[in-house]
Amino acid sequence: MRKRSVKLAGHSTSVSVEDEFWEVLKTLAQSQSMTVSDLLTRIDADRPGNLSSAIRLYVLKSYQA
Repeated sequence: MRKRSVKLAGHSTSVSVEDEFWEVLKTLAQSQSMTVSDLLTRIDADRPGNLSSAIRLYVLKSYQA
């Protein structure tokens, strides 16, 4: 698990998820021509629970599509 500091909508916060999720987030962001921070901002805006869980669910759903 890796804790990273990221900017979400101009505000700094820390997020902890496993390295594998960070790698997939990077790939997903690149495929959508955006930065990881931009993608995390989108995930953050739509999340019902905590951000780490929302990231994991977003990645899992991307594989189900």
